[in-house]
Formats: sequence, C-alpha cells, structure tokens
Amino acid sequence: MADRHPLSCSVRVREQAREQGWPPDRTAAAIAQCCAVSLLRAHRLARGWTLQQAVDAYREISRDIPGAARLDQDQLRIWETNHDRRPLARTIDLLCRLYETSAEGLGLSGNYTPTQIPVQRSLRPDSRTTHSSAVTVATGPDSLDRVLDRTRYDVDRTLARATVSFVQLDLLEERLADLRCQYLVTAPVPMLGHLLPELDEVQAIAAERQPALVQMRLSEVTAVLATLIADALMKLGRLRQSRAWYATARSAADDSTNADLRARVRAQAAMLPYYYGPLASAVALSREARIIARHRATATAAFSAAAEARALARQGDTARAREAIRLARDVYDRASPGDPDDAFAFPERRLLLYLSGALTYLGDTHEADRVQARALTLYGDHQGIDPVLLHLEQAICLVRTRHLSEACRIATGAYLQLPPDQRTELLAARAHDVLAVIPVPMRTTSAARELGDALALPTSTR
Repeated sequence: MADRHPLSCSVRVREQAREQGWPPDRTAAAIAQCCAVSLLRAHRLARGWTLQQAVDAYREISRDIPGAARLDQDQLRIWETNHDRRPLARTIDLLCRLYETSAEGLGLSGNYTPTQIPVQRSLRPDSRTTHSSAVTVATGPDSLDRVLDRTRYDVDRTLARATVSFVQLDLLEERLADLRCQYLVTAPVPMLGHLLPELDEVQAIAAERQPALVQMRLSEVTAVLATLIADALMKLGRLRQSRAWYATARSAADDSTNADLRARVRAQAAMLPYYYGPLASAVALSREARIIARHRATATAAFSAAAEARALARQGDTARAREAIRLARDVYDRASPGDPDDAFAFPERRLLLYLSGALTYLGDTHEADRVQARALTLYGDHQGIDPVLLHLEQAICLVRTRHLSEACRIATGAYLQLPPDQRTELLAARAHDVLAVIPVPMRTTSAARELGDALALPTSTR
C-alpha cells in the first residue's frame, strides 16, 4: 500500500495498546488505520511478529490438521499486500485461529475470538437443539454412553462414505496423463470435447466426502484439467471464459497445497495477458509463479522465469528481462525437464520458445535466430502451434533486419500449413504482429498483401 509508515509506528501503537489494555482486534485496527496496511498484516504487527515468526506459528497450529495449506513468507506477504490474492476458506479459518479473531477482523470473511464457554450443569437434552448443530448430554453414565455411541456411529458412517478407491484414482490420473500428451497434437475444439467430460467425472467424485489425501489429489487433477481447458479457450480467442477457467485452475491448485502446481498454473495463466494484454498482468502472474517456485531447481521455476522474461521484454523492461533470461537458463540447467510429449512438462524446446519471444522483443535478432533454429530442430515434425509461433517470431526478426519478402513468406507459409481447426485466433493475432512491424509504406508489397490475404481466412473460434 502507498504511504506505509515505518515499523516503529506499529511499535508505538502496540505500546499504547499494552498500556491501555486494548484487545488484539482494536490494536490491529489502529495499526491498519495508522500505518495504511491490511488488517491481515496489522494483526501480525500487533503481535510484533516477523513474517517468519507468523509462518512458524501457523505451521505449529496446523501441524495435525489434514489438508492444511502449506505457508511460507512469500505467500503470506502476497496475502497481506495484494487484495486480489486471497487464501481459501479453510486457510482463512486457520488464520483466524492463529490471530484469535474472526474473518472480518482479518479483512477477509470462522470466528475464533476467545470466549468463555459456559459449563452446562443441566445436561438434559433440549428438543430445540438438533444433533448436527449442538450436542447436549444428559446426566448419568447410560445417557452419556448413548450419545457417545451415536456420535461415533455418525462419524464412522461419514468416513465410510468415500466413493473412490486409490486404484480408481490411479486410473483417473493415468487417463489425465494420456490427455496431457494428446493435448499437444489435438486442435482446441475437439480437445475440449475430451477434457470437459473428464472434469465432470472428477467433480462428481469430489462432490462426495473423500479422505483428505484423496481430496488433494482430486484438486490437483482439477487444476490440470482446468488449465488445459483455459489454454484451449485462449487459443480460440474466447478470452472471458479463458480468464475464468484460469482462475478456477488457480483455486484448485491452491486447494491441493502442491507448491509446484500452484506455480505452474500461474505461469501458464500468464500466457493469456501476454498474448492479449495487459502485459502488466502477464508480468505479475509469472513473477508470482517465480516467487512460489523460488529456491527450487525445477522445470516450473525455469518456466516461471522464462515467462516473466518475455513479458518484461515485450513491456520494454530490458534490464529485468535479461536478468530473468539468465535466471531461466541457470535454473533449467539444474532441473529435470520431464517428458517432452507431456503438455505439463517444460522440455528444452519450450524453454527456447519462451526465450525466442524475449529475445525477439529485446531486438537481439542474431541470438533470437540461433535460439529459433535450435528450437525448430527439437520440434522436428511436431504438429502443434509452437513451431508456427517460432516461425512468426522469425518473421518479426527478419522484418527488423529488412528482409521483408522472406519474412512474409515464412509467416504466410507457417500460418497456412496448419489445418483450419488449428488456425486459431491466437495464431491470427501473432501473425498480425508480423504485419504490425512492417513499415506502413511497405505493406502494399505483394508479399505483405499475400500475408494479409492469408489472415483474412476464417479462424477456428468454436
């Protein structure tokens, strides 16, 4: 937040609160108002905790809670400073426990404000109270035994209500692995026809009560499927729906507590604003992914840095783009890239695709040409859209080195080589980027007109 006061300001408020006996909520509210920070941060400052001390306290209270979200300093900082990034409901519940307040008290929306719970001397059942909302226990060992047995029976029935075995879950994940490979070579519209029924089945299972471990695995599957759906919609130019599905994917990934998946989904989501704008959102999403993946030498960490690099380059932030390129290469050299035929892997050819975009917009045409040639060799006869994107970036570099006819020939050939169902709005937008860098007086040449005619053909949008 703007105009944030120094840490000493919150110290003064905390001392005043201690002298006057303020409750924690009042202290936090005073710090939030005085220091222009969120209530979530104000509660931490009201206790005089550092980020790491708050994280340690959270881990202590959530240690024995199945499915509790993992927390680190970076994630807590994001929640404290970015109103668009909110923890999930069950994590809010744990934060309420941590700070002994309500969700409203944290500026979120559980209530764990300390209260004195009266001891009931009259323990006769009250007909106005249902078993699901409260339990009143009658005096005498026989009555207590009946309540204990009934409650245990109800809990056992709930625990036995799980509808999926681990074998079934393994088979579900095997089908997902097949879909991830199929995604790389299938046009968006028929691919959606495969993905949506699969997600329907996952949600039907997840809607039933499942053990925590199963529920987390279902959330992981949901995150991957939602990401692929969002990506397909992005290719088709259906931006509103793509944006909504990416948000769903992020929620599912956060629910899974899988840090690598949380980062991966955000890096993937950065593609939408990279291609369609605003670029600031592409930078923010890829940077958030990089922060989550930090200190891990993984393909996802390299992907996040590469995504940030090309967004920064296109935004014109040369220095930070070059630093992100260096980081992406360094991390990738220490990472395991995964199966190149998996849409959720990040093989060398995809790293080079992202570096091609960064180098193209940095104006490093010689290095971009070297990277593009290497990437196209690795793609070979791959039938997806990535080789076409590389050819279009080759064309942009050729225009900038004043090889206009060659640039238009490459762009036109790459665009038309795909079957109509893979000639999507995204590719049309990238091909128009080639036309956009051609000087206006040169757009009337036969090569430029031929590219324009190709782009006038219908695209696959549904």
